[in-house]
Amino acid sequence: MSQRVLPPSAEIAWHSLPVSEALSRIESASSGLAIDEAARRLKDVGPNVIQRAKGDSALKLLFRQINDPLIYVLLASAALAMIMGEAIDGSVVLAVVVLNTAIGFVQELRAGKAIEALAGMVPQSATVVRGGERSVIPAADVVPGDVVVLEAGDKVPADARLLSVKNLHVDESALTGESVPSDKHIDVVQEDAGVGDRKNLAFGGTLVTSGTATAVVIATGGGTELGRISSMLHEATEIETPLTRSMAKVGRVLTIAIVAVALLIVGVALLRGYPPVDAMLAGISLAVAAIPEGLPAIITISLAIGVQRMARRRAVIRKLPAVETLGSTGVICSDKTGTLTRNEMTVRALWTAPSGGAGGEEDGQPLEVTGVGYAPVGELRRGGAPVGEVPEAVRALLRAGLLCNDARMKREGDACGVEGDPTEGALVVAAQKLGVDAEATRREYPRLDAVPFSSERQLMATLHDAPGGERVIFMKGAPEAVLGRVTLGEAERARAMAQVEQMAAQGMRVLAAAARPFGRDAASLDEEHLAEGFELLGLEGMIDPPRPEAIDAIKACHEAGITVKMITGDHLATARAIGEQLGLVRDSARAMNGTELARLSDDELRAVARSTNVFARVAPEHKLRLVRALQAEGKVVAMTGDGVNDAPALKQADIGVAMGITGTAVSKESADVVLTDDNFASIRAAVEEGRRVYDNLVKALAFVLPTNLGEALILLVAVMTFPIIGGAPLMPITAVQILWVNLVATVALSLPLAFEAMEKDVMSRPPRDPSEPILSRFVLVRTAIVAVLMTAGAIGLFLYEYFTEVRDGIVSEVAYREAQTAAVTTVVLFQIFYVLNCRSLRDSMVKIGIFSNRWIYVGIGALLALQLCFVYAPFMHTLFGSAPLSLGAWINSTLVALTILPVMSVERWWRLRRARRSTERERGGAASSDVRAIVNRGGASPSHP
Repeated sequence: MSQRVLPPSAEIAWHSLPVSEALSRIESASSGLAIDEAARRLKDVGPNVIQRAKGDSALKLLFRQINDPLIYVLLASAALAMIMGEAIDGSVVLAVVVLNTAIGFVQELRAGKAIEALAGMVPQSATVVRGGERSVIPAADVVPGDVVVLEAGDKVPADARLLSVKNLHVDESALTGESVPSDKHIDVVQEDAGVGDRKNLAFGGTLVTSGTATAVVIATGGGTELGRISSMLHEATEIETPLTRSMAKVGRVLTIAIVAVALLIVGVALLRGYPPVDAMLAGISLAVAAIPEGLPAIITISLAIGVQRMARRRAVIRKLPAVETLGSTGVICSDKTGTLTRNEMTVRALWTAPSGGAGGEEDGQPLEVTGVGYAPVGELRRGGAPVGEVPEAVRALLRAGLLCNDARMKREGDACGVEGDPTEGALVVAAQKLGVDAEATRREYPRLDAVPFSSERQLMATLHDAPGGERVIFMKGAPEAVLGRVTLGEAERARAMAQVEQMAAQGMRVLAAAARPFGRDAASLDEEHLAEGFELLGLEGMIDPPRPEAIDAIKACHEAGITVKMITGDHLATARAIGEQLGLVRDSARAMNGTELARLSDDELRAVARSTNVFARVAPEHKLRLVRALQAEGKVVAMTGDGVNDAPALKQADIGVAMGITGTAVSKESADVVLTDDNFASIRAAVEEGRRVYDNLVKALAFVLPTNLGEALILLVAVMTFPIIGGAPLMPITAVQILWVNLVATVALSLPLAFEAMEKDVMSRPPRDPSEPILSRFVLVRTAIVAVLMTAGAIGLFLYEYFTEVRDGIVSEVAYREAQTAAVTTVVLFQIFYVLNCRSLRDSMVKIGIFSNRWIYVGIGALLALQLCFVYAPFMHTLFGSAPLSLGAWINSTLVALTILPVMSVERWWRLRRARRSTERERGGAASSDVRAIVNRGGASPSHP
């Protein structure tokens, strides 16, 4: 059944309506719906569930894995091998195809779990008022117009307009990204308020942390904020990775080239008088030679090795191509809370009122509290210097924050935490840091009564017995609310508000504390006791501090040419302050909130996305637009997040990174990478590993392709120039021998390249341009040089061995096979010596360390053992048409193959020399520009750091 909401909830700004009008619009009352009306609406609207879109069938998913040019080429290779009667070789190629297809198929089957996780956030039951009576019903049966009852610990069953609240706080961090629970009220909110500022609404799937409320349901199922995010998840398109795009292009190019050259060689063979069967066999052999059958397996295994390395560095990869994509990342859009910050509110500043006789009155500045998080370790400082003994006025302020408080510290092993509201927990930790013992103080000042915090009062008050038989009221809350109840002169009040504004400008959440004596006999608090007569004790400013390691990681990202942007649901001032501490906002650079962002056109947003690094009060659709704007600029975008609100952007991004500890199931299922420690520094490590993986893939490609081109050239030269002897063409290498080289020798040597050490400059160069082809000039030049050298060596040695055995124009079948075996052995030895040159893209083997990658020598040893088997084992003679070689033939093949070493040394010298000259020209051009600028400015010299 299709879902709709009655009335159309999405068209109404419910948060801007008074309670009475909201009830009228939804056709309900504070006593709830009649039972029969609720049943009618359930039938009309449908159940309160997040419905899944129908996914692709298994057959369609399977076809998607096969529908790739490179896969078609591999299937053609297998078919050709089968046609030639080599079932074993054809089966090996098919096994490669099956492996790659199975991996992709399993990954896509898992992709739909994000929507299932969203559906799991809807609670199983709800308390509603129907016909004036309370009842508990399945949450799926909740309908628009139902009046629901909310209590601490409840999950909100659907989006609802609050009708009455008492000290209601709701954890909306998964939906809005705000780090502290949202305090709720029933007052009207401005129409253009973002989701996080709609304080009179409760959203389905969020958690009530304290207080009680009644609310009228305004949207269910697909009409809720969760439902909107579900729709955006469907709309978000998973982007092809740069590696996937590059390999698809390689596959298309190979397909066209192989077919064209195979047809050409068949035509040339027929013109030269080849029998038709032999001409077709020559074309088939060339196609088999040119196909890099082992390449998909090499790529898959290289990525899998990268996955293992990243897991050791606390980044769990859910999708194999994401390994390489991380290395291409140009922009990282990061959530703030818990990723860049600790997600632990921490008191950073204290200011005591002038009447207190200490604190900030000396220079008008607050005192600084060191230490971060919930560990009670830190000290008091003034102007950067430690304060010896904590002033009594500061102790009084800390004592008030500790006693007028419902939070408690807790320890689990070496870890410290808090039970209760994070803001109150920060006050408890601050008192402990500076020597105010929590338990002893609570025993010294036992609580008698309390007026809990409410969104209307914006404060909390507690009554305590004090030493000496007196009683005292402690109050804490929003500065505006507390200052309205204290006795202060205008100058002192203005000074206090100036301190509030100063702390708020630094992104701090500010609480004021006050106290007043109370009669000895009074044992309870009423509202009238809180009206006036309080003495201001001071202010406590707190913030969720940045992770120190995140600051270092962001600096490393900047050095690697990666832009970091912070996208958070928190307030603008807080976001900007954290951005400044992280090095994301400098000088006149601005931060932007979601309301401003929503007004921008797509073109304007692209410009803003380029220049702005901090975005605050951002809704899920804003995050999605930002990611798309950056992708439209040609950037490879990584997006981090932990909440439901992050899921669409995580899915849309080229690389989605979810938090493993605080992340919701929805965010994890939408992501490509999950961080096990929720730490931005782990993203930096993953990017480093991603770049290493790409470098090693390029090394493997530079190693594999010359062999295929060399084999193809060997056959092409033979068909075009070799004589036809006894009615049969002379071939230096057969199709099955080519498969031996491609599937055994090439894979045995290329896989160890995946274990190569990281290039020294891996994090000092800019990200790879996603449009840059993987078949770079370097790969193409290397391929051509090595292929020509290999062709010349193999053909020369084949002809030498063959014609040495010719007697009176007659050669035996054994001698023919020996010559072919010598040619194959020469190609294999060429590969062994060439792989040593592929270990680094820039440096010689001596410079990177001869034994820095011992797997290379394991591969060489394994290949030599297999090649000895190929040459001397009788069953291999039957399978591949090989023959035993003499010691002299081995020496000849080795000497010919060794020519690759000096040639590659010259190639590397020439390439690096050109690179240095290019760099010098660029610097010279920049210097010339500076000279011209000096002349234009009349001789003023430019300044350099």
